[in-house]
Amino acid sequence: MKSVIQKSVRALALACAVAALSGCVPLLVGGAVTGGVLVASDRRTSGTVLEDRGIQLKAENRIDENLGERVHVNATSYNRQLLLTGEVPSEQDRQLVEKVASGVENVRSVVNELTVMGNSTFTQRTSDGLVSSRVKANLIDAKDLFANAFKIVTEHGTVYLMGRVTQREASRATEVVSGTSGVQRVVRILEIISEDELARAQPAPEANN
Repeated sequence: MKSVIQKSVRALALACAVAALSGCVPLLVGGAVTGGVLVASDRRTSGTVLEDRGIQLKAENRIDENLGERVHVNATSYNRQLLLTGEVPSEQDRQLVEKVASGVENVRSVVNELTVMGNSTFTQRTSDGLVSSRVKANLIDAKDLFANAFKIVTEHGTVYLMGRVTQREASRATEVVSGTSGVQRVVRILEIISEDELARAQPAPEANN
């Protein structure tokens, strides 16, 4: 059964990632199949997941209102930590984007990974989408990782890893991602938790009736 689930999740991962084909591709890895339906799983609470979605939308909307199409910025929030990736034409714009994003309600911190350069091309964004699909598939295939603990963002061949993981998971995931075709660099924006914290965060097994 486990192998069937892994194959189903891997296939969906590849399909979703290739379909996205955007310059910055945030992907939440993993899930569980229940009654034939893929249910995404996460180490954040459901409330935090919704809050992160709201942060992303507000940040991108405010950036668009203030800077318009002269910038290409993607905002990715995980546990209220906001990652900014993409391209801006000047250092002044880079700082302005960070200031605007920092003003969004409930943002805990901002990681500014914006690059001062021209906006990425469709070809580059397509390439990044394919890299994300390979990374996601490799994390799912790894037998010693909970792939759903990671969110993946790819920009210009640089893969950003976000999530709440143990030190062992962080090191192992870095190894897997670094060995993926097309990955030029790995940046870890991870919250390291202890093995005890991880054990407490896992749902209790259901009792057999």
